Parts: sequence; structure tokens; C-alpha cells
Amino acid sequence: MKKFSIVIAGGGSTFTPGIVLMLLDNLDKFPIRQIKFYDNDPQRQKQIADACEIIIKEQAPDIEFLATTDPKTAFTDVDFVMAHIRVGLYAMREKDEKIPLKYGVIGQETCGPGGIAYGMRSIGGVLELIDYMEKYSLEAWMLNYSNPAAIVAEATRKLRPESKIINICDMPVGIEERMAKAVGLSSRKEMVVRYYGLNHFGWWTDIRDQEGNDLMPKIKAHVKEYGYSLKEEIEESQHMDASWMHTFAKAKEVYAVDPTTLPNTYLKYYFYPQDEVAHANPEYTRANEVMAGREKHVFGECNRITKAGTAQGTTLEVDEHASYIVDLARAIAYNTYERMLLIVENQGAVVNFEETAMVEVPCIVGSNGPEPIVQGKIPRFQKGLMEQQVAVEKLVVEAWTEGSYQKLWQALTLSRIVPNARIAQEILDDLIEVNKEFWPELR
Repeated sequence: MKKFSIVIAGGGSTFTPGIVLMLLDNLDKFPIRQIKFYDNDPQRQKQIADACEIIIKEQAPDIEFLATTDPKTAFTDVDFVMAHIRVGLYAMREKDEKIPLKYGVIGQETCGPGGIAYGMRSIGGVLELIDYMEKYSLEAWMLNYSNPAAIVAEATRKLRPESKIINICDMPVGIEERMAKAVGLSSRKEMVVRYYGLNHFGWWTDIRDQEGNDLMPKIKAHVKEYGYSLKEEIEESQHMDASWMHTFAKAKEVYAVDPTTLPNTYLKYYFYPQDEVAHANPEYTRANEVMAGREKHVFGECNRITKAGTAQGTTLEVDEHASYIVDLARAIAYNTYERMLLIVENQGAVVNFEETAMVEVPCIVGSNGPEPIVQGKIPRFQKGLMEQQVAVEKLVVEAWTEGSYQKLWQALTLSRIVPNARIAQEILDDLIEVNKEFWPELR
């Protein structure tokens, strides 16, 4: 069985150790001969890489490991690029969240003004990775889970249409795991789903077990009462941070808007933006939670491993959600025809929706990449919402490509999260000021 060479682009990410542990956990399904890290921040990457090198040596000493900031070294002789970059790091995410809140608008990583700001930073970074991959390993595939996935996917469709890149998101995976637990299944893989939407903007329409039994009534009954919270979490809520507890509980209200489907949790930002503003602390946003929580823990633990020279007793955890990346890589490598939710060009998958929209739908994946499964026509309510949101995403990419201030202002104005064009412009001007290092110049 062939062993694969992987480069993780974003080697300094707090998610990287969990992904490495996940890959090591799945070597029987997806054998690896080489893992490389690539990042443009050598100090940050070194802290993660030094610890991961010890973990790999202890668990799979035959795997070659290398961390580099040199694109040629990183991207030469690789089969898969696993990309999860964050241009501007958490310091810029904090600005994405706090600037809109000054104007009474929710600031969020992938939605509304925050997501637009992050998208304007991410486009160039992801395109650069594609270009490195195509220069040094033309046959490789990029599995991209850099956020905001919707804007990045539209940019790659428009600006690198022939590239072997698949844009993916683990949020539906996480929600499906909750659905499975809610109805007594051991894994989401015991369910077959139908789903349509845009990334962080979609709906499940049918969920069955492997015998074909309809699970929707039972899951809906749970969501109607608890949202996506699980009973044991409600009883022991101290084990999950407050922002996620709020998000999963809020799904109850999101579901009520259309009880014929089951919603993605991110729809709360579009349906109840004022509630989210009221719930937010403008002095301490999600970025601050992450920096004080996961970032502090991961870097502290990596430094401890490096100092000790062993990963024994580590508190770093396998990123279970990321296991879908192995399923995707396996599907391409072994032509397994795995059924997966992916972000792909519509081309008729949603029959009554724009063909060039990047939609999130179930696909069958083989060695040629994803083949979307047709989801049919969608109702007017979802269609109207999606048309507005896809227009936002396309305007952002056009603004980046053309250096257009006007189009970025229009994108912000069109977002359901922003109340009017004047506030959209005020937020935009503030975002331009702090993103001069990262955005193209807008005229």
C-alpha cells in the first residue's frame, strides 16, 4: 500500500497538533511516509513543530518529519496539502469581532463584517498556497479548511478554476455527531444525509440510518426542545465554554423559523443578529476566549513537551472532527466513492439556484474529486436567503480582484447582519485602516 507525503500549511496553528494526532490515529487507513509543516511565521511554527516532532518519533518513528518556511522545500514531493491558515492570526480576528460591535453589529469570524474582513485577508494566502503546490507538486490535491470557507471557495473558483483544491468545513460534521448522539447512534457515519446551502448557511432536509429509517422526526423533537445541546451537557455545562453552549441552545430558535428542515448553527447570526449583539461582550470576544483558552493551552503544552523531551502524559487531544479529512484523502487516493458534504460549484446540484454559486452539498468522492449529488429545487425562503448571501460572497471576491471600495461597501450593505449602508461604510472604513498590511489597496 502506498504511503503518502503530506504538507500541513499553517504549521503554527493551534489546530495542528490535534490534526497530527488524528493522522497518527488513522495510519492503518491512510499510511504516511512524510509529514511536513509550512508556515511563514518561523517562531510560532517552531513551538508547535518541536513538540509534534517528538510526538511523531514516539508514535510512528518511520515517518519523516520536517518543518520549514521555504515553499520549495515544503511543497516538493507531496501528495496532499492540508491547508488551515489564518492570515493576521488571532490579533486580527479580535479586530474583526470588536470593530463591528462598536456600531451595534455582531463581529464574527466567518459571518457579516468580520467574515468579510477575514475573507479579504485569506484570499491571497490561499491562492499563494495553490500556486506553490502547482509549481512543485502538480499532481497533489489541496484539502482546504482555511476560513472563511465560502469566500475562499468562491475566490478559488473564480481565480484558480482548474486547480485541484477541495474546500471543506467541519461544522456540519460536528453538528451531525450531536444529532447521532441525540438519537442514540454511536457515530454520524451511521447516518445518510441530504443537505443544501452555502458554507455556514445551510439546512438538512433528510437524515436516515443505514437501514433507511427516517431519523428526522426524532432529531427534530430533540432540537425543538434542546437545540443541538445534549442533555448531559446541559446537566454538566461547566465542561464546555459558554459561547458554544449558547450557540447549540440557540439552534432551537433557528429551527423554529423553518421546522421542515434542520439548520446549521451559524444561521443564528443571520436570523437573530440583535440577540447576538446583546449577548456579546465588546471587551472580551470569542478571539479573546480562544487566545486565553486553546491558544494558551496548546502553546504551553507544546513547550512543555519540548522541554521534557517526551509527549507522555500530554493533554493535547486528537481532533476527532478532523477525521473527515482522512476520509476525503482516502476517497481521492483509493477511489472509495465516499459520500461527504463538500463546497463545490453548483452546476445544477441545487436546481433552481445560480450555477456558479459555491454550494455545500453531499458529494460522491473518487480519484477525480467530488461529484455533487443533486438536491433538487429548494423553497423560496432558503433560496431568497442564499441568493442574498452568495451575492455578498461574490462581491467580496470581485472587490479583492478589482481593488474596488464600492463593491466591498456593497457587500457589507447586502449582508443581513448589517442594518444599513451608512453603518456598512463606517465599519468598512475602520476595517480598511487596520487591514492595510493585508488587504489589496481599495480605490
